[in-house]
Amino acid sequence: MGELLTLESRDVGDVEETWHRFVPSAVLQRVDPRTFGFSWTSASLPGFSIVRYQLVASVQASIHPEDQLMACRVASRGAWIGTPRGDLNAGMPWVALDGPTTARWQEKADVRAFIFDRALAEEDARRLTGDDRFALRATTIGPSPVSRDVGSHWERVFQHAAGSLFAPTQPDSAIIEAELRRHALHTTLAAFSPAFRRALERTAQRRAAPRSVRRAIAYMEEHAHEAITIDDVAAAAGISTRGLQYAFRRSLDHTPMEYLRRQRLAGAHAEMEVGTRAPIAEIARRWGFASASRFAKHYREAYGRTPRQTLRGD
Repeated sequence: MGELLTLESRDVGDVEETWHRFVPSAVLQRVDPRTFGFSWTSASLPGFSIVRYQLVASVQASIHPEDQLMACRVASRGAWIGTPRGDLNAGMPWVALDGPTTARWQEKADVRAFIFDRALAEEDARRLTGDDRFALRATTIGPSPVSRDVGSHWERVFQHAAGSLFAPTQPDSAIIEAELRRHALHTTLAAFSPAFRRALERTAQRRAAPRSVRRAIAYMEEHAHEAITIDDVAAAAGISTRGLQYAFRRSLDHTPMEYLRRQRLAGAHAEMEVGTRAPIAEIARRWGFASASRFAKHYREAYGRTPRQTLRGD
C-alpha cells in the first residue's frame, strides 16, 4: 500500500539523506558514530507519509518544517525535546509547525511520525469543520497534545496505520489508504488543536436542505468503488462534513458513513453474485474493508448469509 521504503544502514550519512526525502529541513547536528545503527520503514501516499525508524546512537537533530505539518514521538529513556517556546514532554508525541524543534537522546531511540502536506491538511481541516477560515498555524495547533489520554490515542492510531501501511504482502486498496490518511489527520488535529475540536462541535449548517442529502447519495452511488472519504462526499454535496452528518441523521436516521458502507457492500455482493475466483479477503479490501472478518459480519447482517455462501451459490 502506498510507496513502501525500508532501509538498514551503519552509515551516518544515510540518516540525514533519508530524512531529507520526507522532511527537507531535517538536520543532524551531533551524532556519535561509535555504536551507530539505523533501521528505517516508511510509506508514502499523496500528501501524507508515515515514518518509523530506530537509531542506535547518541544524537541531536532539528527540524523546521514550513510547508508541512509533522506529528512525532521520540521514544527513548534519555530523550529531550525543545522549542523556542520551551521544552516539551518527551514522553508524549509532539507537533512541529512554524518554528524549529530540536530533539536529543542518548544511545538509541524509536522515532515515529506522521508527515502531512500543510496546504492539503489545511484544506481537509476546513472540509471537516465547515470553517473556510480555519488555518494551521501556531495559534490554532500547539506542540503538545491537549491531554495525556489523547496523546496515548494518537500513539494507538499510529500503530494501527503503521500495521496497515507497512505490510508489503497486503494488496493495494486506494479506498483504505484514503481512510487511513483521513484518520491520521483527524486524530492529529483533534489531539493537538483545541481550535479544531471547538470548530467540530459547531455545526455551521444546522438547517441543511434535503437536496444536500440527495446530492451526497448520488455521489456515493456513483463513486463507491473509488477512494472517496466522507469529506469528499460532503464537498460534492456542497456542505461541511459536520453538516452532512447532521443532515443524514435528521433525514435518514443513520450516518453517511453507514450509507457508504452499504453501497460498498452492495458492490462486493454484485461482484460475488456474478462469480469470481478472487479470495474473499481480496474482494473485501477492494471495496474498502481492511478486515475480512468485519466485512463478513456486515455482509451477513445485510444479506442474511456469508460471503462464502454467496460465492458457492447457496
